[in-house]
Amino acid sequence: MARPESTQASILAALAGGKPKTHRELVQATGLSDAAIWNAVARAWHLGLVMRTEKPAYEAVKLFKGRDGVRKTTRAFHKYLLAPKGKKQVRVDGLEFVAFSKRYIDARGGGVKSKARLVLEFIQAHKDAAWFSIQIVDALKKHGVRPGDVMSNVRRFERKGLVYVRGYRTDSRQTPFAQGYLLTWIDPDKPREQALGEAVERTNKALEGETSTSPIIERVHMIRDMIIEATKLRELTSASFLVQKLACSDSEAEAAIERAIQLYPDLKEVKLFGAYRYFYQDSMDEADFRAAVKMKENYIRATKGRANRIGHNWEACVEWFVDRFTYGAHFWTQKHRTSMDSKRITLYLIKPVGGRRQAAEVDRVWDVSQGLFAKPVTYVLECKWGLVHKRDLDDFVNIMRWSKEFGVDTPDGRMIRQGFVGIFAGGAFDPKEKVHLKDEVIDLPSYASRLNVQLLKGVDFNAKLRERGCKVTIERIVKLAANEAEVRGALDQMWDEPAKTDDVLSELMDRNKKLYEFERMLEES
Repeated sequence: MARPESTQASILAALAGGKPKTHRELVQATGLSDAAIWNAVARAWHLGLVMRTEKPAYEAVKLFKGRDGVRKTTRAFHKYLLAPKGKKQVRVDGLEFVAFSKRYIDARGGGVKSKARLVLEFIQAHKDAAWFSIQIVDALKKHGVRPGDVMSNVRRFERKGLVYVRGYRTDSRQTPFAQGYLLTWIDPDKPREQALGEAVERTNKALEGETSTSPIIERVHMIRDMIIEATKLRELTSASFLVQKLACSDSEAEAAIERAIQLYPDLKEVKLFGAYRYFYQDSMDEADFRAAVKMKENYIRATKGRANRIGHNWEACVEWFVDRFTYGAHFWTQKHRTSMDSKRITLYLIKPVGGRRQAAEVDRVWDVSQGLFAKPVTYVLECKWGLVHKRDLDDFVNIMRWSKEFGVDTPDGRMIRQGFVGIFAGGAFDPKEKVHLKDEVIDLPSYASRLNVQLLKGVDFNAKLRERGCKVTIERIVKLAANEAEVRGALDQMWDEPAKTDDVLSELMDRNKKLYEFERMLEES
């Protein structure tokens, strides 16, 4: 074994040429072992015989791991230089070389705690809880710990049985949660089975309110819980309700529903009218099941039938004419959790109105600027296809009056704010209905004027179409179009090319034949 004096002399001789060398280069130049060079160069730096780079450099290397093949890793290293007399710091080849000082000692040279030790001691010191890897980084970042320092060291502790690591589990692998892997201490002084059980419980507690398994399995569990809950309430659960509650894409939700049906035979599916999917648990009583089916069928008739479609088409028709003939109209939009049109606006009520307790909807809201220095006027639209009565107008005015958005308290009671105008669009207004006031009897249009509500009728729009040369009525368009988008598209085509009106109507009829048949089936069943 070489004596320290000869080892140190060999290092100084290798550095005598004035060119900085790394540890590996010194091993090659002297023929000594790695350990001998490490010890000798550290002593030489402490004695002031050599200088070392202020900061380590890094290089990517490949290591042969036998059956595991070649692994890539990053190696940190310093360079060493003979110390010039009387100098504490020099610059060579763009690198800063420094004499020995405690502030330059790093974990590789000893004297301070390594990042691996910091991570392990943190997990051990907080062994009564589980921590996400990002939380550990935040706690130790003042010591220079970075995200890559945590898991690279934790995996070694996991292999030694000191740390329990938890993430999303699938059939073949484990992936991190949104905040990284969940880590907790495994007590080596306790029986292994007990220590692991306690570690799992700590992670379960940390995951309360978090996603604790793979996304699709989490969705499957949610689906089962929602179906069981509805069954206990003697109700069926629709596929659309499940999709909305899962808050994921349609394809992801569909895959989770199919998987739930496969995994849990007690979950059953029933199709109403051959088109609408509903789910229930087979624990539901037969009489309750029949009653639930009948209630859902009635709901589908009301919401998916012809009257509902025509009502929404009428809203789109009014919107199209407002947009076409109102200069500078800017429609309000609002995001909804359901597929409801974004231009339908939900208002919040401070007092119940007509059975609506906390909220009510209006069909459209838009602003119009009257001029550069004038305040904009906001128009609020309510639509009803069919015969309009006094109670419809009263209900609409009360919604505006008692809403947070459009109502205001005054000495004379609750009123509609200035600058807000109500518009009621109806297929027709009951010509026979009379409104009895204190000293007079007036018709419905006059009553609307007293309420400061403007009226729009189908005949008003038909007159505009005739002026354009379109031989069609609004009634025909709203009855033939499948949805609001088709209404807008048909009106655009007819307005641009009035001569093709008949072709547009024929195309609508051919395209929507199955829809008309389905609606007839709903009415007859």
